[in-house]
Amino acid sequence: MALFDELHDREDVRAIILTGAGRAFSAGADLKERPSAEPGVYPAHNRLVRAAFDAIIECEKPVIAAVNGAAIGAGCVMALCCDILVVSEDAFLSMTEVDVGLAGGVRHTLRHFSPSDARLMIYTARRFTGPELYRMNAASYCVPGAQLLATAQGIAAEIAQKVPLAIRAAKKSFATTEEMPLRDGYRFEQSQTVALSRTEDTREAQKAFAEKRVPVFKGR
Repeated sequence: MALFDELHDREDVRAIILTGAGRAFSAGADLKERPSAEPGVYPAHNRLVRAAFDAIIECEKPVIAAVNGAAIGAGCVMALCCDILVVSEDAFLSMTEVDVGLAGGVRHTLRHFSPSDARLMIYTARRFTGPELYRMNAASYCVPGAQLLATAQGIAAEIAQKVPLAIRAAKKSFATTEEMPLRDGYRFEQSQTVALSRTEDTREAQKAFAEKRVPVFKGR
């Protein structure tokens, strides 16, 4: 939470890549560390878990998940909290909760998978490999492991060239309109465009486009 809160506010950050340092993206929660049944323990634990995931979703910078290996349970949800998924060919996502008598991650899987595939994932605890995730439209790219980080960095670099305020507004629109009716969601997007049209950066972007030069953005 502290890390993503910091990245949220840093003006020198335009996009974020989240990946694993070892063979796995994230093996998820340690079952040995499950909360006790004492009154009040589970609500406090669940609140903390939600806040951790929300820190990724609510970070105003786009977050790219470079899934380099296993992403299991809470680790799978962490990947699904990101804006864009890039997976290696030998990576996989798996929601194993039903194997241990739990049932989490339903709402998050529905953000990236069709209703049928989300249910298949939750009910069976199957592993969905990189190529399967790409076929299911859950991941934007599936590449050999050696190309994973470079692919994610290329996307991040492309995002970093865009108007920062416009990227921020676009991410806010995705988060705000996700469960809105079409008409209400589009009205919100239009309000974002109106607000952007009054900014220095938008005027600079349009002027640079007309003058065929590289724009210089100031974040205002």
